[in-house]
Amino acid sequence: MAAHKKENYDHTIIACYLGYITQAIVNNFAPLLFLTFQRSYGIPLHKIALLVSVNFAVQLLVDFLSAKYVDRIGYRTCVVAAHVLSAAGLVGLGVFLEIFPDPYVGLVAAIVLYAIGGGLIEVLISPIVEACPTKKKEAAMSLLHSFYCWGHVLVVLVSTLFFSLAGTQHWRYLAFFWALIPTGNAVFFTRVPIQVLVEEQEGMSIGALIRTKLFWVLLLLMVCAGASEQGMSQWASAFAEAGLHVSKTMGDLLGPCLFAALMGSSRALYAKLSEKIDLKRYMVYSGILCVGSYFLAACSKNPLLSLAGCGLCGLSVGIMWPGTFSVAARAVPKGGTALFALLALGGDLGCSFGPATVGMATELLNGNLKTGILAAVCFPILLILGIGLLHNNKECG
Repeated sequence: MAAHKKENYDHTIIACYLGYITQAIVNNFAPLLFLTFQRSYGIPLHKIALLVSVNFAVQLLVDFLSAKYVDRIGYRTCVVAAHVLSAAGLVGLGVFLEIFPDPYVGLVAAIVLYAIGGGLIEVLISPIVEACPTKKKEAAMSLLHSFYCWGHVLVVLVSTLFFSLAGTQHWRYLAFFWALIPTGNAVFFTRVPIQVLVEEQEGMSIGALIRTKLFWVLLLLMVCAGASEQGMSQWASAFAEAGLHVSKTMGDLLGPCLFAALMGSSRALYAKLSEKIDLKRYMVYSGILCVGSYFLAACSKNPLLSLAGCGLCGLSVGIMWPGTFSVAARAVPKGGTALFALLALGGDLGCSFGPATVGMATELLNGNLKTGILAAVCFPILLILGIGLLHNNKECG
């Protein structure tokens, strides 16, 4: 009986891995088609650029609302709904643009659907894994988050191959194909066992959390983790294109794909070595490597070394997001879903702050992206300082 139960929770963790692959699909598939939407439907680029903000804003709203309502509704209901909405949004990409009078409205509707799903996945998957009765929690969390990276790589590689073989005009079939993953996982989540971190009446309220000094330090770490990651990731393709003078396709493969692959490798490596490495020390070393990678990317005159800086940044930021979740779960054991939801909110804010900081700095420097990207180095520095604030907190281990 015990072996059977363990096997079932192994299935729960596999479903969570697929959940993060789903989130990678909904976040990274549509941006590959932005120019196709512009050409096929005559949608201006400035309106297409707003789509990223729509996705981000909806996920932020879901993060916030989840802190209050997920425990009342229940993990299983919410995580199944998250996958159904993600699948509906992906199918909607291929359908709504044709049936709505204004294709742009259809595009926004599809993105809102899968953004709600993606936001719920981000809030729910980590606490579901944390609540599983398994050992090596930190390793499980790090390996879990590596699947977002593998999903990102998968989306870019499969989509690039499909467009090369079938042409971008058949992109709808690919959208329907990607929708099969969340559809299947929605069914999977109805069958696996799910535990909660703490019962609703035992978990800390949002008010109690925000009155806790430790929570604000953890929130700072999440903001810095998201900003350190996306400050480089969002500009990696432009870096590769401009520095190596390659096509957009090759820029995506050399830039974001390399970044995501090395970020996933970092998370998988920590999962394997977690029992031999102190998590907070590993995060400090990763922060130092991140600072160095930003300087290498920004200051090197050799394009290949700049690209290496982008890749090293992916390697360095890998542990920051899942590591903060693990530290938080240990430091605030009664935090429950509210803690994970608010930390996800902080991470998403960081994902916005990082690229925005680079963009504003680049504009102030007359379009010099290489120097502008150095502005984001403040985030890994703040993360290192934040871990220093945790150092003497006994609850953090």
